Amino acid sequence: MDIYLYRAEIVASAPLPDMTGWDVEATDGHIGKVDEATYESHEVGNQQGCLVVDTGFWIFGKKRLLPAGVVTALDPDERKVLVAMAKDDVKSAPDYHHERHRDDEHGYHDDERTYYERFGAEVVAPVQTPPRGG
Repeated sequence: MDIYLYRAEIVASAPLPDMTGWDVEATDGHIGKVDEATYESHEVGNQQGCLVVDTGFWIFGKKRLLPAGVVTALDPDERKVLVAMAKDDVKSAPDYHHERHRDDEHGYHDDERTYYERFGAEVVAPVQTPPRGG
């Protein structure tokens, strides 16, 4: 599985919404807000992308690049993105560097891919049902 591809369940029902500003929920709680989201269509039902997540104060305002493959569900009503990672997994992820991401300097995307591929079965975990209400 390409970790930068959104899961079929995510892209099957409707076009992806602009997730900028949405809350991001790890398997064990809130991890931040989407600062930027990218989408790239290759064919119907096959969209690549990633989320830049501002983690706020809990890891000193660091940003993390999360590949689309870790997104397990979207909740447009609550403006939430659910990901198949625990908070500590996000905290341990490589820092997001805008310039390196844009230019793919020195294999930046390979470093990201190496980190996220280590999650194996977690990345292809079943789709979670988004929580409703507060």
